[in-house]
Amino acid sequence: MKISRKALCIVYAATGLVALIGCWGNNIPLFKDAGILDANIRFWQLTLVNPASRSITVDILCLGLAAIIWMFLEARRLSMRGVWLWVLFGLFIAIGAAFPWFMIHREFVLARQHGTAIAGTISVGAVVGIVALAILILSYTFFNLSR
Repeated sequence: MKISRKALCIVYAATGLVALIGCWGNNIPLFKDAGILDANIRFWQLTLVNPASRSITVDILCLGLAAIIWMFLEARRLSMRGVWLWVLFGLFIAIGAAFPWFMIHREFVLARQHGTAIAGTISVGAVVGIVALAILILSYTFFNLSR
């Protein structure tokens, strides 16, 4: 099935928004009683608390590095400006929010360069799997923020 750039951008925007709310819903309580430096030190100390937190931190940092490398390469390939802003946003706010919004920027550039509203094709099975995964992620985010 064909997927439009507009639909893809909506999915990316929603993903970025969930990441931003999910991350900062947890960060704000951590930061509210401390200055920015103390809060950041505490944040990184907490990533070392147990094997699960260490594992997910290493996983996210490695994924983030791969995404940032790809963002630079893709920005160069498509002559996109402002890639450093997306990288800084990812490093200081949330890579899970910055990367989808970079992808929206990329879709706008591709639409302008190719003059097409179609982003590509995807199988129905892939859509079902993505929707199921999105439901799990939304459920976890809601559960996480309600604690």
